[in-house]
Amino acid sequence: MARTPAPLEAKARRPLAARAALPFTIPLDREAPESLPQQIAAYLRAAIRDGRLPPGTPLPSSRALARDLGVSRGVPLDAYAHLLTEGYLEAQHGSGTRVARDLPPGAPTPVRAAPPTWLPPLIPAPVDPPATPGGVHLRLGQPTTRTLDTHAWRAAWTHATRAAPPDDYGDPRGDPALRAALATFIGRARALSAHPDDLILTNGSAQAITLIARALLPPSATVAFEDPGYRLARTALAEAGARILPIAVDDDGLRVDTLPVGPDAPRLVFVTPSHQYPLGVRLALPRRLALLAWARAHDALIIEDDYDGEYRYDAPPLPPLASLDNTGRVLYVGTLSKVLTPAVRTAFIHAAPPLAARLTRARQVTDAGGDAITQAALAHFIAGGHLDRHVRRTARTYAQVRQTLSDALLPLKPHATLRGLDAGLHACLDLAPPLRADRVAAALATRGVHVQTLRGYYAEPSEHQALLLGYGSLTHADAQHAARTLRSVIMALRDEEGAA
Repeated sequence: MARTPAPLEAKARRPLAARAALPFTIPLDREAPESLPQQIAAYLRAAIRDGRLPPGTPLPSSRALARDLGVSRGVPLDAYAHLLTEGYLEAQHGSGTRVARDLPPGAPTPVRAAPPTWLPPLIPAPVDPPATPGGVHLRLGQPTTRTLDTHAWRAAWTHATRAAPPDDYGDPRGDPALRAALATFIGRARALSAHPDDLILTNGSAQAITLIARALLPPSATVAFEDPGYRLARTALAEAGARILPIAVDDDGLRVDTLPVGPDAPRLVFVTPSHQYPLGVRLALPRRLALLAWARAHDALIIEDDYDGEYRYDAPPLPPLASLDNTGRVLYVGTLSKVLTPAVRTAFIHAAPPLAARLTRARQVTDAGGDAITQAALAHFIAGGHLDRHVRRTARTYAQVRQTLSDALLPLKPHATLRGLDAGLHACLDLAPPLRADRVAAALATRGVHVQTLRGYYAEPSEHQALLLGYGSLTHADAQHAARTLRSVIMALRDEEGAA
């Protein structure tokens, strides 16, 4: 049984200076014909030559090295003296001994170790590059923290760090208090009845999706996936060994009627029904029911990625698939990345007990659990009602920014039409011919407004021309500026293309 952490005692201590240390242990053979100083010098010389000790690296003091090696102080002093004479080391009073910044003539230049030739090619992860300084960035999946109650936030972390940290790995499903708080939260926010024992915490939704694939899918299983769809999830499933089957999306969401039937039916369907990523449409209720019926008929599972379903605007809420499911086939994935911040790296899976048990085992062998301190802070923050209040504040902010974009871009019809405004933190701006999304995005970038095109979200080639407008991090002024620039650029390119 783990001990109960005791409160930490405040002790005033002077900060300790960092002690230089070698990144390896020097082996010494007292039976070898070479003296101990010669062995130390040879080992350090080789480490300098092969780059393990780069130029400028500080070395331990002779006293510290002697203590680490169990020899008298004179042994490392003699070794350092040899290397100083040869030019491999340099010493300066008050700053100690370090590897020479200019190696002696004839010393080989340190080289980086080459990876094994049999490694497969490195495929870049489908993530957006960091935002460049300046301009307005309409990035998807980026919320605001401007309205965060920083007093409550600091209090939550103070509470989590008041006691000594736990001395064990804890429950592989995650902190029980956080699971209980999240179960209550999704019951309020999403009308989903959840028991804390059926929640597994993960380090973000991508890990949740990878965990599901590795724990539940047989090798090379087929997964039906929205097209266009969430690139990171598609890559995570593919790298877990799944075969991706793209399924078209229209204004009512996933085309359930095009899912394969019979022996060719996929084992899993990935869907974002509350706010399709990236088109922004919602899966119509008849299709939700049809998808559940299809899954029952074909003994299949469904991943419901509800990444920003807490934010709804002018449309009535639709029930999550998980709340309509009475057979335990829906794996509901939620995240704090949109309702709070991606920085906390916290998501969760809600699964029926038989599936939750398999996911728990997979979580345990993957990394034994999550960050106990972060989870304790989040549990305190959510249980105190602060996340609910934060969602209400941000919802008002997002609604205002969304309305600004909608009103300002309305005159662009029929050349450009917004959709996906019913929920979430982004919208899709469909472009009519002859407008080309890549040309519009490039022209916007020259004027300091940065957007993504839809093209990279398709698994199958598509001529669908559209821009993706993330507004979660925008201020009202940002939204006005972005909308004015969009109007100006689109109208100019329309006239230019029309005259060509």
